[in-house]
Amino acid sequence: MRLDLKGPDAVLEWTAEETWPGFEQTRYYLSDPFMNSHVAWDSEYYLSIAAAGYDDPKVQAVAGDYSWQNKHFCTAGRDVDCYSLNYAFFPLYPWLTRVFALALKWLPLGITWVGKVTLAAVMVSLLGTLAALFGLYSLLLPHLGEEGAYRALFFMLIFPSGFFLAQVYTEGLFLGLTFTALAFLQKRKWSWAALAAALAAWTRPGGAILLLPMAVVWWRDRCWQTGWKNAIAKGLAAITPALSYGVWALTPLAQRFHLVEDLYFGRGLLSLDQSRYVWETAYQYLFSGVNPQTVFYFSLEFIAVLLTLAGCWYMHKRAPELALYGLAMAGFAVTSGAVQGMQRYMLAVPCLFALQAHWGGNRTFERLWTLVSTLLLGLEVLLFTFNFWVA
Repeated sequence: MRLDLKGPDAVLEWTAEETWPGFEQTRYYLSDPFMNSHVAWDSEYYLSIAAAGYDDPKVQAVAGDYSWQNKHFCTAGRDVDCYSLNYAFFPLYPWLTRVFALALKWLPLGITWVGKVTLAAVMVSLLGTLAALFGLYSLLLPHLGEEGAYRALFFMLIFPSGFFLAQVYTEGLFLGLTFTALAFLQKRKWSWAALAAALAAWTRPGGAILLLPMAVVWWRDRCWQTGWKNAIAKGLAAITPALSYGVWALTPLAQRFHLVEDLYFGRGLLSLDQSRYVWETAYQYLFSGVNPQTVFYFSLEFIAVLLTLAGCWYMHKRAPELALYGLAMAGFAVTSGAVQGMQRYMLAVPCLFALQAHWGGNRTFERLWTLVSTLLLGLEVLLFTFNFWVA
């Protein structure tokens, strides 16, 4: 159903335009041969920001009057009223990538500047993933025990979309920061939790959702009972994700982010009407049988969301703050106005892996799920490597 790698990829209405043979060679940051299997799709924008900044003329840009009927493209940094697609992406991941790349710049590696930036980006992703593993283990150890916590780490790494943790994408860094923030919060180390949460809010918009579990813990701990100074200090730590997001919202990056999202990507916060329409359409595709590849793709998107919701239900009494965070993260993704990337966005919900670890206590389930998940992981890595659409 999904392994026709001749191209173009017609899994969704728009994917054929960007998957014809040789398309990636028309994109400067996707064509460098070094570690090329680690880059595709949005990797272009992260590499561009890290290598040359937001207004990079090598990346596609849209005019202020752009629409899908009037596809008015322009050159960023040269044309007036012109906005690079880079602005749809938050800055922390590419900024950290640039720091690592500058450290590699003068090493005699025999690769181009783009190659060094790619290597740096993968390094940031992998270090973030390592932090995510420590964070998830700490989070789930009290609820699942040592064996269950290790099992959750294993299932996170072999989850079908888990390969994004080792690609030029924000997943590794974002999970590292969010899981670290939640782990520190669980141990009531408020300062460290606030710092990690503040950085997460500059990595992806969903980082601001960390406000919810931090506020829940502040309320459940009755922080005001130990004195007003303690209550205020921990209260400020709890709202740090919102404050950090608010600082970003005051920058020119925020205005251009919303503009590019509206003009080109078509996503938004709580786009309820549009989201209802696209989810109904996706559900109808499941039973249409018109395009088997589309059926397969949407099936994985639905399954990822349903598993996440089930995981939140499983954890709602054990760790209400984690369940609330997971529900909010899932709701944020589901109501963004597009049925795309759900498998990837759900990676940020610890409850998803807690549920799998719990079920994995049954050896039959553990082996069956390992087999199925690993095969799907291999399939999705293959698709990504050939620049086909995954999530």
